[in-house]
Amino acid sequence: MSSETVPAPRATAGTARLVHLITPGDHFSPRTGSAVATVVHGLSATTPDDAPRPAVLVAAGTYPERYASADTVEYPLTARRSDRLVDGVLGRAAGVRPRARRTLRPALAGQRAWEPGVLLAHNLPQAVALVDTARHAPVLYAHNQLLRTYTRREAARTLGPAAAIVAVSDHLAGVLAPRLPAGLADRVVVVRNGVDTAAFAAPERPDDGVLSVVFVGRAVPDKGADVLVDAVVRLARRDVRLEVVGGAGFAPRAPLTPYERDLRRRAVPAADRIRFRRFVPRDVVPALLAAADVAVVPSRWPDPCPLTVLEGMASGAALVASAVGGIPETAGRAGTLVPAGDVDTLTGVLAALADDTALLRRRQLAARDHAAARDWAVVRTELDHELASFVP
Repeated sequence: MSSETVPAPRATAGTARLVHLITPGDHFSPRTGSAVATVVHGLSATTPDDAPRPAVLVAAGTYPERYASADTVEYPLTARRSDRLVDGVLGRAAGVRPRARRTLRPALAGQRAWEPGVLLAHNLPQAVALVDTARHAPVLYAHNQLLRTYTRREAARTLGPAAAIVAVSDHLAGVLAPRLPAGLADRVVVVRNGVDTAAFAAPERPDDGVLSVVFVGRAVPDKGADVLVDAVVRLARRDVRLEVVGGAGFAPRAPLTPYERDLRRRAVPAADRIRFRRFVPRDVVPALLAAADVAVVPSRWPDPCPLTVLEGMASGAALVASAVGGIPETAGRAGTLVPAGDVDTLTGVLAALADDTALLRRRQLAARDHAAARDWAVVRTELDHELASFVP
């Protein structure tokens, strides 16, 4: 399918079609654990019956196995490694980032022929200025702090046409707003992430006398897997086992990074109780979480709204997570929060859950019930509500 043609939506009175533009080079595919792709799939799979089928603009050359929840529209990818550096300099000096726009322009080349709708630019501020606002409402969908290198002047120039700026947590909204002039800060709305409660279901868990702990995420320092490895090593208990799932990126055969090698060195004293799995397809993750008693999200950085929080909870695992970023509001009172990077506290929490089966079951039930209220269908309704005031 060419970039000149977005499939016509089903005839629907008063309902706008959503077109998602994801980061160039990102995969709209179940083969990866990409957070943006997962969010787009979750929102697309829960499209109301009376709404048009969504479309996703995807760079050519990404994985051909794609989610079936939306029509995918390929565009040619022309990005180069130096583009971000050059644009950063030009953005501060002149308030424009021409190389990013050059990369994104092919994705929007056919927009004049599209039915009027809402263009959701995921983590792509520069796409907002390229949208034909006479036909489409541009929305910046922020999953991270995107404006760190933007002055208010550049933010105003780039995001001025935005009908709204969606942030995935109150925390992220609070980080973005100071970077925006008053008129734009008023357009920030919060739509927290959700979970596929059918895929991530809570099974019956037999008590086998072993506390199974899991980490699912990228193996990078910001995600804090080393803190969890150190805690399990420090516990020195044969009834506590850990599985660390995820690599530094999404390439299953990439060489281990220095951080990944360090994780394995740290685990040596507990090598019989700590297992590493670098990469698994997205559709394998539910089974891994369903087999765990406890899911740990030990992020060091202020993670805005990590998907693993709700996915672990929906799977019936007790959640232990860092009290940073948007994690506390995502987990609510159903999660156990610990200071980021605090091995001692994390060790103590895991020991308490291993020692007290009744406590573990209470935390698991609370987690499951909390996640059940954040199915993607609920999130899609919230998004539609926020978009209702300005859809074409």
